Amino acid sequence: MKKSFYLSLFGGVLLTACTPSSRYEVSGALTGVASDTLLVRSFAVTPSGQPDEVQMDTVPMADGKFSLNIKNDVLKQVYIWAKPSMVPDAQGRIAAMSMRPAVLLLLPGKQVTIKGSLDDFTLGGDAFYEAYNSVQAQLKPFEEKLDSLSAHCSKMSQEGAPADSVHKAYAPSKQILEDMRQVAVDYIRSHADQDVSLFILSQTPIKLAERQKLLDEMAEPVKTGVMKPLYEMMKQSCEREVARNAAREKIKEGVQAPDFTLKTIEGKDFSLSSLKGKYVVLDFWGSWCGWCIKGFPEMKKAYEAHKSKIEFVGVDCNDKETKWKKAVAEHQLPWINVYNAGNPDVAIMYGVSGYPTKMVIDKEGKIIKIVVGEDPEFYTFLNKLLK
Repeated sequence: MKKSFYLSLFGGVLLTACTPSSRYEVSGALTGVASDTLLVRSFAVTPSGQPDEVQMDTVPMADGKFSLNIKNDVLKQVYIWAKPSMVPDAQGRIAAMSMRPAVLLLLPGKQVTIKGSLDDFTLGGDAFYEAYNSVQAQLKPFEEKLDSLSAHCSKMSQEGAPADSVHKAYAPSKQILEDMRQVAVDYIRSHADQDVSLFILSQTPIKLAERQKLLDEMAEPVKTGVMKPLYEMMKQSCEREVARNAAREKIKEGVQAPDFTLKTIEGKDFSLSSLKGKYVVLDFWGSWCGWCIKGFPEMKKAYEAHKSKIEFVGVDCNDKETKWKKAVAEHQLPWINVYNAGNPDVAIMYGVSGYPTKMVIDKEGKIIKIVVGEDPEFYTFLNKLLK
């Protein structure tokens, strides 16, 4: 079952192998894996969505079979990738790790078996997994249509077809994706008393209002049983999204920046209002954000060039405090650094949905520029503002 339609809520997956009689929590056999080693990441599902502890494993395979013990006393999210080969192929290329791992939810006290390939597998060991297989079987014909359409459009591009022609040829994908979404929603609605429906909902791209409605329709045993951490996580995620959307309507260029107080890396209180009378840059980032880290060298150059005229404030989001402090030290960030612990959540207060997000605030405390992503436009704006 390909995962092209679904985006894991956590971004991960797990697999392993052996015979059903073994005591391995995850076991199975995979085909089509060039590597003899799997990379596995697992962690407990928490209501906050932030794992308390992440377990990383390197799992060897023999004849495509693999197995792994994971302490599964609580609901866990598990991931798997084929370890990249360091041996060049005939064209001298090094294999890269897949960025789209398969998705597995490991139930407390249960064993799961896996059979197939990383792109197309079935699960066994519990009625939960059998039900999941049945939904994936319904989605498979649509996935095959998408694959065929993608291959056709890719060939068009390679043969030099105009971009608008390729775009037009890919247009049917919108309806295919909608059909897939409807299959998932229909199953969830008609099986609201099954744990697997909540898991399917967590993986299906659904608009906020419908997602909230489907969550509310889940049977009480699903909400309060073994899936409770996932239900609470999804519920909190929806609530944050509602608050973020409301804030986004208010947080625009030209409006007053909301005041907040957060702890600095030295453990002192910092309030945005303390910088009134100065230009300020708020940089919303996280140690987990590759583009945020990639942008630091350019940010440091801008800071050095303008630090006599403007203050930079790095607002760390969705991080553990230890990881935040380590990243600040490792990248030697010279500006004010504060930790967004989430109560209140300043990122939500400012309607931040993408990282990094940079906001420039004028001397009167008004937002005069918002830039999402690592974009040269931010530096061009600063240079003109502070010349």
